[in-house]
Amino acid sequence: MRWSVLCVAAILGGCSTASDIIASAPDNPGPCPSALTLYDAHRIVEVTEEPATIQSVAFTGEINGVRSLCRYFEEQPINSNLEIDFGFGRGQAAAGSEHTYTYFVAVTRRDRVVIHREEFPIRVRFPEGQDRVYMTETIDRITIPRATATTSGGNFEIIVGFVLTDEQLAWNRSGQRFRVNAGQSQD
Repeated sequence: MRWSVLCVAAILGGCSTASDIIASAPDNPGPCPSALTLYDAHRIVEVTEEPATIQSVAFTGEINGVRSLCRYFEEQPINSNLEIDFGFGRGQAAAGSEHTYTYFVAVTRRDRVVIHREEFPIRVRFPEGQDRVYMTETIDRITIPRATATTSGGNFEIIVGFVLTDEQLAWNRSGQRFRVNAGQSQD
């Protein structure tokens, strides 16, 4: 349908061609904001007792990827969407087959200040006999205001991570890890 509208516009416009019309469509004045996961918060390990062993792991989670596309022109805000790939694990100490994790999405002025931060719960159900679940979450609209029409998306970042306790954050920073499939056979 779009091509037929463009062709009619080209014919009625006299000297414009469809290529001219497409070429004149406004482009982003710069790149989209970077979309990434915060290293210290890209995984979560919940243990039932200390010291942590493979037998004390209840639930784990890991952010495996973050993707974003955006669109903006003239003085309008940046409109972005976000896809986040997760891997979740159910360890030997897990009680039940469902668990709710919480992750955050923050928009920042690159390397400076958080403009907006929001938390999202994600309920995971582990089917009977399964200890791993992989999911993709989509956030359809993130709106980032711009000061002027020349403010580029490259001035912003969209950062994703799990909401962690102080102990979980210290665990991640120490370099210890139990991955989603830790202690499980690799069939």
